[in-house]
Amino acid sequence: MIDMRGKTFGRLTVLAMTEHRNANRNILWLCRCTCGRIVEEDGYNLRHGVVKSCGCLRKESSATRIRQIKATKTNIGNREAFKDEYGNPIQAIKIGKRNTSGVIGVSYDKKNQKWVARLMIKGTLVLNNSFADFESAIAARKTAESKYLKKLI
Repeated sequence: MIDMRGKTFGRLTVLAMTEHRNANRNILWLCRCTCGRIVEEDGYNLRHGVVKSCGCLRKESSATRIRQIKATKTNIGNREAFKDEYGNPIQAIKIGKRNTSGVIGVSYDKKNQKWVARLMIKGTLVLNNSFADFESAIAARKTAESKYLKKLI
């Protein structure tokens, strides 16, 4: 066992060894972050630079990165800037790069060899139906969108 008391790893200073161990049976060390939080961290992760802070560093770097994006920079603090005219989040109406059907909410189920139309509203699936043909799945999705989301851009 390596005594790490008093050593600093990134923003964490090791205070003491705890009696706790992680799933890999590594000793957890009690550490104080420069922001003041006390956390328990795995000694291996500390020594190998996997952990550098209590999480405050990630939060700060994320905030810095997002402020560098021109679109978000001009709209910081304006929650409505990232919604369409009907209040729907813009990311909900963007086709993802993994989408192979070309239609949001419509995918092909290889196992059942059917097209599936889905729509989730506030964590609840309001549409989850299978169709033999692609056009029927699209029609069901569009009907559900007009019913639940009004109109998408």
